Amino acid sequence: MKVKPKHLSCIGVCCFQLAARVVEEDCNIPSIHDVIRISQCKCTVSDIKRMEKIISEKLHFDFKATTALTFLHLYHTIVLCHSSERKEVLSLEKLEAQLKACNCRLVFSKAKPSVLALCLLTLEVETLKSLELFEIALRVQKHSKVNDKDMLYWRELVSNCLADYSSPECCKPDHKKLVWIVSRRTAQNLHNSYYSVPELPTIPEYGYMNESESEDSCEDMSSGEDSLSSSPPSDLEASFFFDDCKPKLKCRNHLYPL
Repeated sequence: MKVKPKHLSCIGVCCFQLAARVVEEDCNIPSIHDVIRISQCKCTVSDIKRMEKIISEKLHFDFKATTALTFLHLYHTIVLCHSSERKEVLSLEKLEAQLKACNCRLVFSKAKPSVLALCLLTLEVETLKSLELFEIALRVQKHSKVNDKDMLYWRELVSNCLADYSSPECCKPDHKKLVWIVSRRTAQNLHNSYYSVPELPTIPEYGYMNESESEDSCEDMSSGEDSLSSSPPSDLEASFFFDDCKPKLKCRNHLYPL
């Protein structure tokens, strides 16, 4: 659908929220306030909720769409069910990694999900040089009604993408430190809330330390003090240190902010 450019940031945040609700658990879903603060989308909570309602209605509340990953899992299951090869031969994890590499290129957004998944499957079967798997893949193509013209066109693009993905230039690790560079104009538009770090909740420490652990921590603290001093402390100094340390340990049962 065609949308105005000023609404793109709000749509992106809403799609992120909807996808998180489908994929992630409830405890891992970020709050709308945090997403607005991090994304700097300059929209309110009511804007997000209103846009979520619009997107949900356009998708008919069906958020689990059929993608190339769905077809890839389906084709992989079909091939293994009709093959006498070991399951480890055709790795699903490798196929998923190759699909991720293809999804990073905009050109594959125009490919049919079934065709893209079938291209990945047939290319992997060819590398395994298994005649049985290749015949099963051809039957899957015929059953899916994918013509040879589309297969040849997208297979070439997928093959070039995977060749670049497995090239030494791509596999070479980049040891440079990642730096987020923003322009002066962008830096001026950033909200002040971006630079503020929210306060962390206090950590309860009830019953986490018994008397023996307290004594051990006291000994660790005393050994640290000994290492800092130039001469060993006397007995009087040591007794004073332990006497002074005990009431401090009793205070650990209270809440301390980080």
